[in-house]
Amino acid sequence: MEKLLEVKELKKTFYKHKIPFAAVDGVSFDLTRGECLGLVGESGCGKSTIAKIITHLTAPDTGSVLLEGAETLYLRGRQERELYTKIQMVFQTPQDSFDPRCSLGDGIMESMRNRGIKRAEAKERMYELLDMVELDREFASRYPHEVSGGQCQRAAIARALAPDPELMICDEATSALDVTVQAQIVELLQKLQREKGLSLLLICHDLALVQRLCDRVLVMYQGKVVEQGIPDEVIRHPEEAYTKILVNSVF
Repeated sequence: MEKLLEVKELKKTFYKHKIPFAAVDGVSFDLTRGECLGLVGESGCGKSTIAKIITHLTAPDTGSVLLEGAETLYLRGRQERELYTKIQMVFQTPQDSFDPRCSLGDGIMESMRNRGIKRAEAKERMYELLDMVELDREFASRYPHEVSGGQCQRAAIARALAPDPELMICDEATSALDVTVQAQIVELLQKLQREKGLSLLLICHDLALVQRLCDRVLVMYQGKVVEQGIPDEVIRHPEEAYTKILVNSVF
């Protein structure tokens, strides 16, 4: 299987009251093309920090992130902008990720317009994306505060799909939604992965969701990957003490 993403020995230290703590402590993993990889663990274990490092929202102390075999951590300018066409992120609270002064349609078109695509072409693409995420085209004129959390998350997924990325990182993308809407978003992600061959990095604390959606799972605890494998096997036969606690809390 072709490796799309390779993360090698990532380390990131933060300071709280001048006391250092390792948010990410020597994490390594890879993600193959077309795979859905789950990254699970309690709040503060380092999952979201890894996502922010991959997407250049924060810098690591040491380590390497390769996309299609090429180092990405030191890209700047045009090369960094090109990276964002290949990797996109969907956040936990979609309303906060949209500009409240802009309609959802304009938010979806923003990255296309920034890449020099003419408005008419970007608008047609935006409507195609709304169809893809199963939102009526009338939502293009609505504002983030005028729609439900699930509808806004669908629009956020449409926005992430706009540059036709190879990897989508979902950082707790369903945790702020009620159970019924969560299931709908999961079904949408499954459909997109199947139809577009999309690779997914699913960051969450919900093992049941990972079991349903992911091909493999990494369990994180205190900045380290403590266990990994096929979700069913990890859930049925956990080896590490923390994984056993996590499994028992869910099942």
